[in-house]
Amino acid sequence: MAGGMRVAVVDYDAGNTLSVTRALEKAGASVDLTPDPRRSCAPTRSSCRGGGLRGLHEEAQGQGMDAACAEVFRSGKPFLGVCVALQVFFDSSEESPGVEGLGLLPGSVTRFKAGDLKVPHMGWNELSVARPHPVLSGLDGEDFYFVHSYYPVPEEPSDLLGTSEYGTEFCAAAGRENLAAVQFHPEKSSRAGLRLYENFLGWARKL
Repeated sequence: MAGGMRVAVVDYDAGNTLSVTRALEKAGASVDLTPDPRRSCAPTRSSCRGGGLRGLHEEAQGQGMDAACAEVFRSGKPFLGVCVALQVFFDSSEESPGVEGLGLLPGSVTRFKAGDLKVPHMGWNELSVARPHPVLSGLDGEDFYFVHSYYPVPEEPSDLLGTSEYGTEFCAAAGRENLAAVQFHPEKSSRAGLRLYENFLGWARKL
């Protein structure tokens, strides 16, 4: 475990910020809750909120956090996205036509077309790891907790890290280089979620 590693949780006034902070501390991190991701040597980003992608992105622009997050990515520092943050990293979303995403991962975000299944998708689903990644080490086949109506479709197959199923197979994790992001909530996913945060800290120590 990477005990004591300093991690910045980017504060978007998100409802799950406290639970993410506590989960990271339990995993062994020293957490800095901040509106500026440049303040830490090993930043992680959590930005799931009820307001949707448009509100999140407009708030990020207004506070300069979108540019700051892009700067962190370009710097090569380890960067973890949770829930809506995964979607923000892509180019665009059906949820917010005309609003550009950060474009760190090429692709778009689409709404579930789940037939008779309820949308939003809420509940526990199994993660299938699509390609090995340190953040997902030992988590293939584990169940995680999801709450979402949209999911990203990566243009580059190599950006797909993990999938799950809800009426269709969908992207549950994506990333490249120093960026990894998941659609589910590790902080609400019991032992498997704690393992993911521990994996992130171990990965961050090596980058």
